[in-house]
Amino acid sequence: MTKKINVLYIDDEDNNLNSFKAALRRDFKVYTALDAEEGLSIAKTREFEVVIADQRMPGITGVEFFERLVKINPDPIRILLTGYSDISSVIDAINRGEVYRFIDKPWNLEQIKNAIINAAEIYYARKELKEKNERLEKLHTEMNQFVYSLSHELRGPLMSISGISKLAKMEVSEPGIVEYFDMIDSATLKLDDFIYKMLDFYRSTKIENKVVAIDFQGIFDQLIKDYKLKWDLSTIDLSFDVSQDEPFFSDESKIRVIINNLFSNAYKFQKEAGSRWIRICIKTNGNKAYLEIADNGIGIEEKHQSDVFNLFHRATQRNVGSGLGLYMVKESVEQLKGNVVLKSDVGIGTTIQVNLPDLSSN
Repeated sequence: MTKKINVLYIDDEDNNLNSFKAALRRDFKVYTALDAEEGLSIAKTREFEVVIADQRMPGITGVEFFERLVKINPDPIRILLTGYSDISSVIDAINRGEVYRFIDKPWNLEQIKNAIINAAEIYYARKELKEKNERLEKLHTEMNQFVYSLSHELRGPLMSISGISKLAKMEVSEPGIVEYFDMIDSATLKLDDFIYKMLDFYRSTKIENKVVAIDFQGIFDQLIKDYKLKWDLSTIDLSFDVSQDEPFFSDESKIRVIINNLFSNAYKFQKEAGSRWIRICIKTNGNKAYLEIADNGIGIEEKHQSDVFNLFHRATQRNVGSGLGLYMVKESVEQLKGNVVLKSDVGIGTTIQVNLPDLSSN
C-alpha cells in the first residue's frame, strides 16, 4: 500500500501508548488516546482505517468503546487487545463491538503489524464495494428514468404519425398512395411493438418483484382488449379458461410480460392456411398458479427447443419476432420463483406451461 494506514490506539497506560507509537510510527500514521472519550472525540474528526483498543480500561471496556464507535463511525476495522482469557468478553465483542480480531497482550510487533495491514485491506475493500454499490444504485435509478422517458418520447411521436397516416388515408382514394400509408402504419406498429417489448424486457430483468394481489381475469381482459386493437383475431378460434377462486400474490408487471409474450408468440406463429386456434388456461390452486397457452401453429423443431429461451434466439426464419419474447418469459418466471415447460411438434403446435408460487410469504 502506498498510502500510510491511519491507526487509532486507545489504552489507559501511557507506557503502552508510547511503545506502540514508537514501534509502529514508521509504518503507519499512529494516533493515540488515553481513554474512550478522547478516542471517540478523535474518531469524529478524521478517517481511520484501523482502531485498536485495550479491553481493560477504567470506566469503559474496549467492547463498550467499540459499541459506541460503531454508532459514530462504523467503517474502521476494530482490533481488541486483551491480556487475559475471558470467553464472555470475546463473545460480547463479537456481538456488540463487531471486532475483527483479538490480540493477546503483550503484543508481538510482527503480529500486530500484519493484523493492521490485513485489517486495512478489508477496510479498503469494503470502501470500494460501498462506492461501487452507491454508483450502481445511482445508475439503476437513472436507468429507470431513462427507459421510461425514452419510451414516452418515442411512443408519443409514433402514435402521432400513425394517427395522421390514418386520417390521410381517409382523404385519398388512389390505391398506390393508400398502399404507402399502409406501409407507414405497418412500420410504426412494428416499431411501437418493439419499444413495448423493450419496456417489458426491462421490467422482467432489471426491476425487483413488487408483490401485489393478482386479478388474473382483469389482467387477461385488458391484454385481449389491447390485442384486438393491434391484430385481427377473427380468423382464430380462441378459447379462454381463467379460474381464480382465492387470493394470489405476485408481481403483476412480470405476469403481464409472461402472458403477453406467450399469447403474442401463439398468434404470430400460426399456420398460414387451415383452421387456427389458441387455448389459454389460467388457474390458481392453493398457493400456486398454473398458466398454459397452447396453439396449433407451425411448432418448433426439436433441435431449437433447448435454445428458444435464450436471448435473441429465433427458432424460425419467419421474420415476425425479435427473439426476446421467450427469453423475457423465462427471466420473469425465474424471478417469480416458478418454472416453465415447453412442448412442441413441427406442424402440430406448441404448448407452454408456467407454474408460479404465491409470493405473499416471501
